[in-house]
Amino acid sequence: MQRALVLAAQGEGKTGANPVVGAVILDSRGAIIAEGFHAGGDHAEVVAIKNATSIPADATIVVTLEPCNHTGKTGPCVDAIIAAGIQKVVFAVQDPNPVAAGGRERLLTAGVAVIGGVLEEQARFVNRAWLSVIEHKRPLFIWKIAATLDGKTAAQDGSSKWITSAAAREYVSTLRRKSDAILVGTGTVLADNPELIPHDELNQKNPLRIVVGKREVPVSSKIFDDRAETLLWQNHDCDALASELATRGIKQVLVESGSTLGTALFNSGLIDEIILIQAPTLFGAGTPFIGEIGVNSISQRHDLELISYTQVGPDLLSHLRVKPTHSKAVS
Repeated sequence: MQRALVLAAQGEGKTGANPVVGAVILDSRGAIIAEGFHAGGDHAEVVAIKNATSIPADATIVVTLEPCNHTGKTGPCVDAIIAAGIQKVVFAVQDPNPVAAGGRERLLTAGVAVIGGVLEEQARFVNRAWLSVIEHKRPLFIWKIAATLDGKTAAQDGSSKWITSAAAREYVSTLRRKSDAILVGTGTVLADNPELIPHDELNQKNPLRIVVGKREVPVSSKIFDDRAETLLWQNHDCDALASELATRGIKQVLVESGSTLGTALFNSGLIDEIILIQAPTLFGAGTPFIGEIGVNSISQRHDLELISYTQVGPDLLSHLRVKPTHSKAVS
């Protein structure tokens, strides 16, 4: 299952509104026969089956999500598993989508042994953006912040490029590629004129660009080029925006806005995770990355859960989860 989770993560940013899924086929000794992941075409189970030279009668398929029992762009994965003669299925997360659910029952009816719930927590994390849309009717919002060690995103004179390193910017480009949409405010567009495009040149659809705010943005701005679609959201109704994005099949939104919009999204309960990249430098005075969040005493503070931390070039990267008491219940 650990290998299947690694495979599933390779599909991030490639599956549209669908989940990321990894699958591994094993023989009776536990040796890997074939593997696959969902990348926008065939589902992971079908990819793994097609990648197998042969499948013995005692084979097991290990998959990060319960095999689907639904005909959409492709046929039901359960039918492909049964047709391949696989006798045992091990999955991590039960499919919560009522349209595709029922895979376990279909397999059991066909005489296939089924075990569910293996490494479920880890698998839910890998698929948390899709699960957010299915279970909470809104995308996962991740706020990316590049700041100094003392939490400033710009110096006192307003200058901000570049606080963090080239290595950090390459990491952000990868993060953009894994996201379905990139969100900024009109202030960021007017100040920086960003492209909001991953730096790589993959033959892949670029994320939706979202600009929030009521100020007019020049038609000559880079965000209006033909490299990606751009959505202008000219009001401050964050909940309505989240609902609109869910209907568009957007699972993960990377927020790259400044302090004003980022704080507003945080206060609205839409920020689920924060990726804070801090350069080993100090500004003292300057623009803090977050504004007023209703904390008047230490007892009112917003504690975050540390998911992971690592070094990117000379910079420190902290991946943090906003606790459910503040965010709008995303697992």
